[in-house]
Amino acid sequence: MELDNHVALVTGGTAGIGLETARLLANNGAQVIISGRDEERGKAALAGLGDHSGVRFVRADLADLDSVEALAEQAGPVDILVNNAGAFPTSPTVRQSVAEFQQVFDTNVRGAYFLVARLVSGMMDRGRGSIVNVTSVATAKGIPGASVYSASKAALESLTRTWAVEFGPQVRVNSVAPGPTRTDGVLVEWGDSVEDLGRATALQRTAAPQEIAEAILFAVSPRASYLTGSVIRIDAAGAIA
Repeated sequence: MELDNHVALVTGGTAGIGLETARLLANNGAQVIISGRDEERGKAALAGLGDHSGVRFVRADLADLDSVEALAEQAGPVDILVNNAGAFPTSPTVRQSVAEFQQVFDTNVRGAYFLVARLVSGMMDRGRGSIVNVTSVATAKGIPGASVYSASKAALESLTRTWAVEFGPQVRVNSVAPGPTRTDGVLVEWGDSVEDLGRATALQRTAAPQEIAEAILFAVSPRASYLTGSVIRIDAAGAIA
C-alpha cells in the first residue's frame, strides 16, 4: 500500500485510462477523487470501482475555468494529480472548425494548466507531490486528422518539462504517452481505425487501458522518485510507420 496517506485527483476518471488509473491508485492505498462531465457516468464509475470508501466523484468540465476552480476547491489538498481528461475530435486541417479547435485546447491545455496552477502550491508547501500529464504517441508521429489533438498534447509535454524545473524538488512532473488504446471514447471518435494503428505496432495490437494505468501508477509512486520532466512512451515500439 505504497500510496497510503496520499490523496489523488484523476481528471477524466469515469472511463477508460482514467478509471483504470483510479482503480490502481485506490488499490495501492490512495484516497481518490475522479472527475468527469457526466453525473450518471460518475455514479457508474464509483459503482464499478467496488468497495473503496476513499473514492469520490466531483463533476467538472475542464473546458470551463469556473468548473476548474470549483473542482480544485472541492478536491482540497492533493498529493497526486493525473491530468487525463481530454477532448479528441478528429478533422482534416482544411475542414477544422474553430469551435472544435477551441474545445480541444480549452480542455487539454488550458484546463490542465490552471488546475495545476491552483493545486501545486499546496503540494510545494507540504514538500511532496506528483503530477502526470497523459499525452499521446501523436506528439511524436504524424496521424492524419489529428493535427489539433496532437498539438494540444505536444503542448502538455512541453509544460511537463517546464513544470518539472519550476516545481522541483518538491513536486515531480512527468508525462505518460499512450499508443493506440482501445477505450470507449477512442472508439466513438476513431472507430475501428484504432485497431489498424495497433496492428502497425511491434506488438500488433492496441493497448488495454489498464496497461497504460500501470505506467501512470509507477510514475506517481515512490518507486519513480528520481523521475521528473520525462515522457514515458507506452506505444509498443512505434505505433505509426
